[in-house]
Amino acid sequence: MTVQFTETTVTRSGHTISFRDSGVAASAVATEAVQSIPVILVHGMGGDNRTWDRFARSITARGRRVLAVDLRGHGRSARAQSYQFGEFGDDVLGLCEDLGFDRVDLVGHSLGGHAVSLVAQERPALVRRLVLEEAPLPLRPGDPVPNFGGRLPSPVELWHAATSMLRSPRAVWAFDRSMTASALTQFHEPNPLWWQRLADIEAKTLILRGGPTGMVDPRLLEVAVAAIPDCEVVSFACGHSIHRDRFRDFESTVLPFLMAP
Repeated sequence: MTVQFTETTVTRSGHTISFRDSGVAASAVATEAVQSIPVILVHGMGGDNRTWDRFARSITARGRRVLAVDLRGHGRSARAQSYQFGEFGDDVLGLCEDLGFDRVDLVGHSLGGHAVSLVAQERPALVRRLVLEEAPLPLRPGDPVPNFGGRLPSPVELWHAATSMLRSPRAVWAFDRSMTASALTQFHEPNPLWWQRLADIEAKTLILRGGPTGMVDPRLLEVAVAAIPDCEVVSFACGHSIHRDRFRDFESTVLPFLMAP
């Protein structure tokens, strides 16, 4: 997707974010009904929109409009005083509102997956297809809260960070590291409202889970799948970044899901 960056101040959140927009592509591959629905791609924590370059080309080649967003504090988007998960979701939802979208497909990785899940909960009629790639699930009330104080990063976390830096040094450099503590705290605190609102999701939902080195708790996943009205899970033999490390498998799973009427 070789287009210029667009920067906008989102009315809903008042925050300035950057995104890339492929524009409308003419193609006979997508049906007319599906072709009119944009696909919004949202990266994970520490990344930026370029993590989706390869997949964005696959989608646009099939006639779909693609927007790849930089979350607040990432890439070319502005840094913020606050990084609450609801604010990430509001940025994405506000962008849809400002652009006049009444129907979208959302694909999010990790933190981006959590952000787009909030959009699907807040505005169920807006989201047609929802793809959550390795989005860590919040705890439920009563779940034991893990103690991560002072622990060293796991080998998996170190490997992911090191390879991300090698593949996309600009994303790592631009990332506002001040959000890290806040994000980890939010992921490790019970969030009863998120669990209650899973039943509000109207979108057909596809959850992608990595292998044993992924970040999706299988116990919580089972509960989430049961709560979302139309949901399926696909597992992959890799870690946290499926679209990066198993691109062909990711593409062969997600493209048909997005292209289906």
